[in-house]
Amino acid sequence: MSAPPAAAVGLDIGGTKMCAVAVTAAGTVLASREVPTPASQGPDAILDAGAALVRGVVGMVAAISGTTGPVRRLGVGTAGVVDRRTGTIVAATSALPGWAGTAVRAELAHRLGGIPVTLVNDVHAVALAEGLWGAAAGARGYLTVTVGTGVGGAVVVDGSVVVGRRHLAGHVGHVSVPEAVGEPCPCGRSGHLEAVASGPAMVAAYRGLGGQARTGHDLARAVARGDDRARQVVRHAGAALGTALGSLAAALDPEVVVVGGGALDIGDDLLDAARASLAVSALPGLAGLPVLRATVRDAGAVGAASLVLEPAGSSSGHATGVPCSA
Repeated sequence: MSAPPAAAVGLDIGGTKMCAVAVTAAGTVLASREVPTPASQGPDAILDAGAALVRGVVGMVAAISGTTGPVRRLGVGTAGVVDRRTGTIVAATSALPGWAGTAVRAELAHRLGGIPVTLVNDVHAVALAEGLWGAAAGARGYLTVTVGTGVGGAVVVDGSVVVGRRHLAGHVGHVSVPEAVGEPCPCGRSGHLEAVASGPAMVAAYRGLGGQARTGHDLARAVARGDDRARQVVRHAGAALGTALGSLAAALDPEVVVVGGGALDIGDDLLDAARASLAVSALPGLAGLPVLRATVRDAGAVGAASLVLEPAGSSSGHATGVPCSA
């Protein structure tokens, strides 16, 4: 079963949830499905769930359009360090146990009947979506950051996502910041932004102050009811994020910074604190750098789909969208 000719299917694999979408060349989402990531069950369970999501979305589009046929190609954005040449995961944090070394491209292709699969890092996929249809539309150079289960990033220069020699470009969450000194990071080091600014880190910090929370939703509710401890934790995370952005901006001089991810559902404190911290820590010429909220829903899956979109009327198989570069 396949989407109409000008549509493509994208899959986002995150540490907490997985999402699949069918997207048109205009960025319109025709169908979407989401499930929790079965991270604790291992890579095979994740890949099985991903393939099932893709089939489900294609089935939804088929029901709408009346078309039938196999999935022709798939774009995938996944958490972890991705080797785009081999389609494997070079490294991953504890959010996805056993994910490192997984041949995601080959395994998903096998589960979906041998279709071509294009694989990128999940935040790179978010950057593609935001550059095409979101807050960074029209910008040639920008920085995208996602704050959720972890803190990810993508650097876009001259319209291309920078991957880097070791596939590590854009790992904003592992920039050292003074707010995180001594704090352990899921990568195994300490002092990194992710150690204080990720969703789990904020929840842990709130609990350390005596707050009752198990999830980011619990923390969001505490913020909404005016709990000063919760707001203190979120502002501290935002200040660390702003410090990191100020340092990165000095190296990259982006047109804009786009911030997304589930942690933004906690409220405005995170971005407000990030903007304030950036204003006082960055070079004077960068103090007014726009830090914008991401606008594309399900951006990881949408951006992944953009990698395999065909131009209207084409059956050549050439993907459109913002390319990745070394």
